[in-house]
Amino acid sequence: MTFTPKTPAFEKAIKDSRNLKAKPDNDDLLEVHSAPNLDDQAGKAKYNAWKKVADEGMTHQQAQEKYVKLVNSLKEKYGFEG
Repeated sequence: MTFTPKTPAFEKAIKDSRNLKAKPDNDDLLEVHSAPNLDDQAGKAKYNAWKKVADEGMTHQQAQEKYVKLVNSLKEKYGFEG
């Protein structure tokens, strides 16, 4: 996977994901963390979720687009304070 700069939509989705009214369930959280972002302490589970995406050959751009769609669906599912 080659590096692609973060799009404005991806940056917004990152911020929005931190302002959901309720905490997403574990499955939703793992999906959120399957985007190439390994800064977090939850480590192995997040890495494994990301690795699955990478092994499928998803580009950074595709991963960002998937993340934006996912966060938008979570905003509807859990509410949003933004």
